[in-house]
Amino acid sequence: MRGARVESAQAHVLERPIGTPMGRFSLEVAGVDMSVLTRPRPEDERLAHPLLRQVCATPLAELQRIPPPGVRVLAKLEAANRGGSVKDRAARAIVEAALVEGALPGRRLLDASSGNTGIAYAMLGAALGFEVTLCLPGSASAERRKILRAYGAEIIETDPLEGSDGAIRRARELARDGHRFFYADQYSNPENPRAHETTTGPEILSQLGGERLDLFVAGLGTGGTFVGVSRHLAHASPATRRASVEPDRPFHGLEGLKHMASAIVPATFDASLAHLRLGVATEEAQEMARRLAREEGLLAGVSSGAALVGALRAARETGARTVVTVFPDGGERYLSERFWEAE
Repeated sequence: MRGARVESAQAHVLERPIGTPMGRFSLEVAGVDMSVLTRPRPEDERLAHPLLRQVCATPLAELQRIPPPGVRVLAKLEAANRGGSVKDRAARAIVEAALVEGALPGRRLLDASSGNTGIAYAMLGAALGFEVTLCLPGSASAERRKILRAYGAEIIETDPLEGSDGAIRRARELARDGHRFFYADQYSNPENPRAHETTTGPEILSQLGGERLDLFVAGLGTGGTFVGVSRHLAHASPATRRASVEPDRPFHGLEGLKHMASAIVPATFDASLAHLRLGVATEEAQEMARRLAREEGLLAGVSSGAALVGALRAARETGARTVVTVFPDGGERYLSERFWEAE
């Protein structure tokens, strides 16, 4: 059996320069007096922490057995990030910008998360010395909760039936206490898609080495990955078609993904960037995650399975020959789920 061919990212990935402010939005959400930000302040020494440079440059792996003949499918393996998921990118950008603005000293970072962004925040908080409070749906996997507690994060569990929307509503309630919390608000923070516009998108094109990219596919959670990469491709590779993937119904088992028609739509989401919008069933995604493990030797999460289901479907519909998708995390965070045991 052939293994997946992996290409390393090039070193010249574009990054938002340290010191570029994230703007006023997050502190306004928290109801904090913005006048304090107009006063000069010394640069936070934590901006020089090496951990902030240990995100991005993830491998691009070509799948060997699952795609049909004549179609190349390559996946960004975001589990290779220091914190184990694609969310390291957005969390790093949000935390860097907050440090530049002087938003963190004396306050806890607060956000809603289905798990991966929270893990990235908690990792950064442990290393950089700030406390983290996370509103987490009760449906989040046991592995994710254990990782968060290992990093020392405070977890406030919300109704599992309300999914990420319930966690968002609870975080917004807590964010009213602006003296205690800095509300990072990944669902509205422009640093989220910007992180992907300036890193993930350029990495993909660099790793392709000039090869034509026919189709880009990504799942929708906060929408940051899809929106950011699509913005970069819109001007750097305008012939590339772009497809978004989401659950096919409001009640689903695809952790981290949103059914946009029935959910709180992230403020940074731009549906107009998608040439195709695809719905994927939970069972389809779970089956594909199993196939990735057993046929490609890639232990990936169920959202990666959903991304691949969408990538193959979009390739059929568009006739794409070279397709890139994003595998947000590894399967280790979901091994307690029973679907792995199915034949």
